[in-house]
Amino acid sequence: MPLLAGRPCLTLDDFDLRAEAGDDPEKVLARAGSLVIEEIQRATDFLPAVRRAVEEDESRTKGRFVLTASANPLLLERVGKDLQGRAASVTLWPFTRRERRGLGRAGLWSELLAVPFTKWAEVLAAHDGPAEDWRAAALLGGLPVPASVLRGDEERAAWYSRYVQTYLERDLQALCAVEKIADFRRLMRAACLRIGGLVNQSDLGRDAGVSQPQVHRFLKLMEASYLAIRLRAYPVSRTRRVIKAPKLYWSDTALALTLAGESEPRGPHLENLVLMDLLAWRDAQEGRPEVLHWRTASGLEVDFVVETPKRILPIEVTAATRVTPSDALALEAFLDDHSDLADGALLLHGGTETFTMARRVLAAPWWRAC
Repeated sequence: MPLLAGRPCLTLDDFDLRAEAGDDPEKVLARAGSLVIEEIQRATDFLPAVRRAVEEDESRTKGRFVLTASANPLLLERVGKDLQGRAASVTLWPFTRRERRGLGRAGLWSELLAVPFTKWAEVLAAHDGPAEDWRAAALLGGLPVPASVLRGDEERAAWYSRYVQTYLERDLQALCAVEKIADFRRLMRAACLRIGGLVNQSDLGRDAGVSQPQVHRFLKLMEASYLAIRLRAYPVSRTRRVIKAPKLYWSDTALALTLAGESEPRGPHLENLVLMDLLAWRDAQEGRPEVLHWRTASGLEVDFVVETPKRILPIEVTAATRVTPSDALALEAFLDDHSDLADGALLLHGGTETFTMARRVLAAPWWRAC
C-alpha cells in the first residue's frame, strides 16, 4: 500500500511505548516525519497531541499519521471530537481475493456499473485471472496473518483460537463489559451456523440458550466490533410484498468456520465471500453505494442488490458448478420490478463458464467478478 510504504510503524500494544505516549506524546510523534500508529484505542489521550502536530505542520501534509484501531464506538466518538476536520476514517475489511493476489483492489463492481449489460462479458474477460476454488478461499479467509503468512492448518487453527480469546478477554471488554462470556461465545457459534439466513433473534436465542434481550445486545456488540454483519433488505417492490428482515453474515469466512466448528464450507460461505468483496469495494467509493438483499413473501430471493443513485446491480450467488434458467427466476422477477434502474443481473456460480442466460442475466464464475 503506497500510503504506508517506508514509514515507521508503532504499536500502542507495547507497554513501554504506551507509557511514553502518556508522558511525552510529542516525543513519540517526532520520531519520524510520518508514522503508522497501531491500536490507538489503547491510549486515546494521545489524540490531542496528534491534533497539535497536524495544526503545527505548515505544509499540511496529507496522511502524515495513519492511526489504526480495533472497532470501538467510544474511540470513534473521541476521534470525531479531538480530530474534527483533520481526519478521515476508513473501514479495513479482511483482504479481498484480488488483494490477496497483490492487486490492491476489490472486484469489478465499478466497471460493471459503468457499462450496459451487453458489455459485461467483455469487462469480465478483460480482467481475467486464475480460477479459484471458493471452498479453498473460504477456508483461507482474508485476515492478514492466517491468509498471507501462515501455511499449515494447525498454525491457522492456533492463531484463530488466540484471536477469539483475545477478542473475548480484551477487545470485547473494552467495548462493553460482558459478564457471561460463555453465552456470548455460544451465540457467536449459533450466528456462524446461520450465515446467509434471515436474522431471527428468537431462533438464535433458542439455539444458543440465551435470552432474547441478550441476543439483541450481543448482536449489536458483534456488529460494533465488525464481526457480525446484518445486511438490510432492499425495501422497494412495485408489485410484490417484500420481507424487511436483515440477513446475517460474518466478516471473515475462515473465522466463521472456526467458531461454528465446521471443517467444510457451505454454499452460504460463498455468498459471504462475495459480500465481503462488495463491502470492501463499497467503502472505497466516494458516494458509498448501498449493498442490500431482496426477498419477497412468496420466497423469491436476490442475494445482493447494489444500489447507486443512477443504477442498480442485482446479484445472485450459487455454489453450483452448473446453472440453469431456473436459477435466474428471482433475478428476472427483480428486473421486471425495476427495469428503469437495472438493465441486467449477475448470476455468480462455482463453475468455470461465462454465458448469457435468459436474455438479461449473465452467468459467470464468482472469481471473475470478485
